[in-house]
Amino acid sequence: MPTDLLDVHSFGASGDGRRDDTAAIQKAIDAAAEIQGTVLFPPARYRCSTVRLRSHVGLLGQPTWSYRDFAGAVLQLADGNAQCLLDVTGAVGVTINGLCLDGNELRDQAHGIMVDKPDYGQEEDVVRIERCRTGRFSADGIHLGRIWCFSIRHCMVAFNRGCGVWVRGWDGFLLDNWLSGNRGAGYGAFEENAAVTMTANRIEWNAGGGIIIHDGNHYSICNNYLDRSGGPGVAILPKADWWGQVFSITGNLINRSGKPDWRPLSRYESAHVVFDGVRGLAFSNDTMNAGRDDAGKGEWSPRHGIVYGRLRDSIVQGNAMHNGALEQLIVDQGGHGDNVIVRDNPGSLLRPA
Repeated sequence: MPTDLLDVHSFGASGDGRRDDTAAIQKAIDAAAEIQGTVLFPPARYRCSTVRLRSHVGLLGQPTWSYRDFAGAVLQLADGNAQCLLDVTGAVGVTINGLCLDGNELRDQAHGIMVDKPDYGQEEDVVRIERCRTGRFSADGIHLGRIWCFSIRHCMVAFNRGCGVWVRGWDGFLLDNWLSGNRGAGYGAFEENAAVTMTANRIEWNAGGGIIIHDGNHYSICNNYLDRSGGPGVAILPKADWWGQVFSITGNLINRSGKPDWRPLSRYESAHVVFDGVRGLAFSNDTMNAGRDDAGKGEWSPRHGIVYGRLRDSIVQGNAMHNGALEQLIVDQGGHGDNVIVRDNPGSLLRPA
């Protein structure tokens, strides 16, 4: 074995799914930090409380998990008082690769992977999360508070009670992920957030909506599939006196938004997209379709296609809505500034039999 690859079993981890492996895992991480190395997790079930990452350390497992099953190296939260499973706060240059993180549905507010900094600090975090399955946490699957540079790739973040991915910060990539079946938004950004690229993600069946952004700017949201959101598929909304600025949203397929039976929805939450107070929006070449649950069950939604208001220097053009909504394809709420173009968005209303 390479000298910079440290087997967690060599530090006393049992991986038997019964004994507490917290101390052994932490010891391995601390040893890896001394050599800027990686901790190897062979396939097993490791029960533990919170473990804290150190700078320039990697965690490595084999991603043999499936959509419904944890498999490979599974870290299972076993402490009902833990705030998270993997705490990355204050660590820079960390890679988490190929692990299953099982929240075990413990506690009221336990995150899977967490960054929770009091300020942005003087150095980029550069956290990389790859090929991981993160689920069954009582709060967010991945919670990044005051993050500065991050990437999430080829992951499944599903069946958490909070958001799949919660971001406060900037300079991030979400590429080729599943964000599925979370009770919050698939992707939620409710504090300051900016400079994020989201491409080729499947964001589905999230009760709080698909992509929900408050007070954000400089986003590229392209070629994603958003399905059966419990609210808008995409919502760009203001926060206090701050406005969203500079969004490129193109080439997305947005399907069956506004699922009505998970939570009460305000009138215009039953929509594929909601844009309020955005400066510099380009929304084009997206397709939207109304529908109901799988196997022809459930209620049809959404009521509205595109809901927009208070835009400035923005264009909404060239979007297709075949059977796009139940009541209105486009809702103009007014209050716009200069240079707003909305045109050539063809479609038809769905009339269920």
